[in-house]
Amino acid sequence: MLTLAETNDAVDPALAELSRAFNAHKAAFASDFNPSCSERERRLDRLVDVLNQNEDKIVSAVSKDFGHRARMETMFGEIVATIGGLSMARRNVGKWMKRRRVPTPLHMRPGHSYIVPQALGVVGIIAPWNYPFFLALSPLAPAIAAGNRVMIKPSELTPHSSDLLKEMITEAFPDGEVTVHTGDVELGAAFSSLPFDHLLFTGSTAVGKKVAEAAAQNLTPVTLELGGKSPAIIDQSANLEKAARSIVFGKSFNAGQTCVAPDYVLAPRWIVGAVVNALGQAFESMYPDVNSTSDYSSIVSDRHFSRLTALVADAAASGATVIELGNNASLESRRKMALTIVIDPSRELALMQEEIFGPILPIVPYESVKGAIDYVNAGDRPLALYWFGDDADRKSQILAGTVAGGVTINDTNWHVVQENLPFGGVGASGQGVYHGAAGFETFSHMKPVFEQSRFTNTKMLQPPYSPQTEKILNFLRRFI
Repeated sequence: MLTLAETNDAVDPALAELSRAFNAHKAAFASDFNPSCSERERRLDRLVDVLNQNEDKIVSAVSKDFGHRARMETMFGEIVATIGGLSMARRNVGKWMKRRRVPTPLHMRPGHSYIVPQALGVVGIIAPWNYPFFLALSPLAPAIAAGNRVMIKPSELTPHSSDLLKEMITEAFPDGEVTVHTGDVELGAAFSSLPFDHLLFTGSTAVGKKVAEAAAQNLTPVTLELGGKSPAIIDQSANLEKAARSIVFGKSFNAGQTCVAPDYVLAPRWIVGAVVNALGQAFESMYPDVNSTSDYSSIVSDRHFSRLTALVADAAASGATVIELGNNASLESRRKMALTIVIDPSRELALMQEEIFGPILPIVPYESVKGAIDYVNAGDRPLALYWFGDDADRKSQILAGTVAGGVTINDTNWHVVQENLPFGGVGASGQGVYHGAAGFETFSHMKPVFEQSRFTNTKMLQPPYSPQTEKILNFLRRFI
């Protein structure tokens, strides 16, 4: 059994509890390798129930952590989206659990082949601060559906949400089934060092590298959901009003603190002015008085707010045109920043080198579709890509010419909550996928089985070899 914290028990009870909980989960899984369909359904039902019962507490906790989070954003982004994933898993778990027949080559018949989904064991989930409930519970749904025991480490940057999540999970699940472990960076490092059967991390690329390194010591497979600079490409055939509203919504939801938020806009150079005007009108129509509305959220911490203001100041100092769609000076005391457009920034700026994760929107002009594709491909592969337009040929060029974790056409963000689509990154934006059936397979061992027929005589291919063996092999080669 694991003795992670034996030398720390007296000085750090949290690490000792982490070790105890992991051993409890391992023992619980060993006692029930294959939970029944009805048991998995009950576990998913309990999660839905506890979310519904704590709706107001969730809204309050997230808002306390952010300084202010719009109620509707929490309702949709944390509760409705999470229940959507849980409900889909609940409806489909019986189908996902079934063995799957696969074709057997002619030369291997009358034997037959199939795949048996099997729970991995104990799964770890490390959740970030920007959606503290959705990004903890969304991967929990397929992990439970797959029959695993699960441990969750939420972010220390959202303590009210983390404490409430722990309270909810403790209420819904017995020890050894699902547990939440709150703590600081040290506990997070210890968590990622546990010999899980699978570990899912959502967060920054820098931290993701450390998590992957720690997991590698145990040969623990990892799913990394990171981020990056997700482009929104506006084609000359796009309806600018609709495109602008979609981009503003995707960028302003949770004040841009979303891993799939459009990070920058690529627009044909000759319509940049019209794009900026459309974005301004869209923002004003959604937030007619951004200084007083409760629909607009705050930045999560002073450190993140200072980082964002520094990015804008750096861009302005470089000569880029900066347009604030609100009075940022009056919003600063509430740690809010109105959508801020930066026109034609240098790619060397920090603004264009790192994920923004806030309501700053660079507009980068392009001359041709190839130019837009080249610009995207010159950077790391993004977590999301958005394209706006009606021209089928240019849409196909963009889809074929770029690599991104996921794509939404003529809107932003929606592919993330489409549970029939796998969600994940590629390259620097992550590895592995989850959501829906793809998540079930991520948290399962899809065990291949070949069942030989009693009518098959494989003795003919066993030593001692003879000229007859070679004739049989030559005959079989005709069917491969």
